[in-house]
Amino acid sequence: MERPQTRVLNDHFEKALILEEPDPSLDDALRRQGIEPERVPKPECYDQDAMVERLREGQHDLLFKRSKFVVDDEVVRASDNLAAVMLCCIGDDTVDKAACAEEGVLVLNDPVSNGRSVVEMILGEMVVLARRLFAANEAGRQHRWAKDNEERYELMNKSLSIIGLGNIGQQLARLADALGMEIHFYDESDVACEVGTTLGWNECASLSEAFRKGDFVTVHVSAEDPRGEPNDGLLDYSHFRQLGADRPESSPRAFINAARGFLYDPQDLTRAIEEKHVRAAAVDVYPDEPGSADEDWTNPYADNDRVVTTPHIGAATQEAQPRIASRMATSTRLLNEQGRVRDTVYGQGQTIGVNAEPPHWILAVVHSDVRGTKKAIDDSIYEAGASNLQSNHRDFPSLGIAYDVNAIDQPLTEEQLRDLVEKARSLSDDPNAIRTLRQFEVNDTT
Repeated sequence: MERPQTRVLNDHFEKALILEEPDPSLDDALRRQGIEPERVPKPECYDQDAMVERLREGQHDLLFKRSKFVVDDEVVRASDNLAAVMLCCIGDDTVDKAACAEEGVLVLNDPVSNGRSVVEMILGEMVVLARRLFAANEAGRQHRWAKDNEERYELMNKSLSIIGLGNIGQQLARLADALGMEIHFYDESDVACEVGTTLGWNECASLSEAFRKGDFVTVHVSAEDPRGEPNDGLLDYSHFRQLGADRPESSPRAFINAARGFLYDPQDLTRAIEEKHVRAAAVDVYPDEPGSADEDWTNPYADNDRVVTTPHIGAATQEAQPRIASRMATSTRLLNEQGRVRDTVYGQGQTIGVNAEPPHWILAVVHSDVRGTKKAIDDSIYEAGASNLQSNHRDFPSLGIAYDVNAIDQPLTEEQLRDLVEKARSLSDDPNAIRTLRQFEVNDTT
């Protein structure tokens, strides 16, 4: 079974490559699982060719990273043992998910651990923008006593429009609601809309409506919309020019983006500010960001004192990073010891696993979603004389793959696994029907 058709993964993970300096507690958590971490410091870890070579030489089972290092097809194919890319962040836009799917490599992230840190920063920025605190600070440093109430506002009784009512959006809405703000939201997910309306918040039918109704507008969308389409260019000048249009003339008209830098062209926001449609903004993410402090960077808002800029620090707190490390270590343990997948970017909100009582064996398969492939797995288990105690299966149609995990009472032999692969190829007429196979024992000590 030679690549690229099928890779047989290690029964238990042995080596992990760790890039972009996630919290060091991750390393100890992996060692407790019997996984040896290899940590590459910044800025060395951003050398793409060097990291491909490390993977090729080390044949790591797992790759841990944050938000900058690009996982392309060369990275994915460098290690025959690579089972998963583990994202110590929310965003997955630096991962070529199609290349991962082609090789049967899972991609897991952490959609929850940094939420509180991001939300608190945004809430602080709302106060800073509403009260023009930075302008007052700068005046004081120039020995000017700039005491006035011009364009200074309370948050109470102001309206907040939230674009993207996911984990972070919902947390922000709750805090803002408690401060006496009126909450509006726009989200293309039916589930998010149902949550928002159930909690008494006001759903907007369009982005334009959300901008028009907001004294403050904040953005919290993923790299892709619920249909899997990229959110690049989601916003433009036509949206910014409508900010607060349905609000009183005294509206703060403030915009905050701590989500994605590619959602709009910075020139569109700058133009709206210059034309006074937007009175203030806070930006934490940019279309082009450096990999480290040593790289040159041009701030697109450097000449605009109405924009508060921060260097992508929404999740950069002493509390968030250890939480992320802990959650990703747990996700690793679940995958390593049970074959359980949670927080996969292929299908957010899904957990794919079995709950059979040990002892048993796990047969985990990443395969194409072509008709006949799932049948080949089930038939092969039956023909091997094994009982399928429990199974779980999820298709990811946008990527043409599926994840199938089975608790069986005895393992399949190497010959039976080869037969499974051939049966899947024959039934599906797809030579790459089975991408990866992994089989291991689960006993009472796990």
